Amino acid sequence: MPKTQKWTASTFVSLVHENLTEKGHKVKKSDLSWAVKDAFEAAVAAGARGMRVRFPEIGALASRDVKARKAGKGTNPFTGESIMLKARPASKKPRWSFPKAVREAYIRTAARKAA
Repeated sequence: MPKTQKWTASTFVSLVHENLTEKGHKVKKSDLSWAVKDAFEAAVAAGARGMRVRFPEIGALASRDVKARKAGKGTNPFTGESIMLKARPASKKPRWSFPKAVREAYIRTAARKAA
């Protein structure tokens, strides 16, 4: 795959389709695209319910609790003027964690480009 090509959902579906057809399975690309989309939507919904969703080899999707913040005064770091900060309720945010092998692969790639 050339460096300038983007990795999109259709690229992923095409790769899976090629692997399945090489092994003798007959699947339409449109059905496979629907199945991939449906699987990821189910994973996002499970993550939103608080479950940790693991994807082999690429990482895990989880939710992170964000604490509530009271309203108060703050300082604009650029101008130094005093500003009022709004209160923020507690919430949950999505979080993605990568396995060690993925982090090391990116470090190796960056090291090769620097050399």
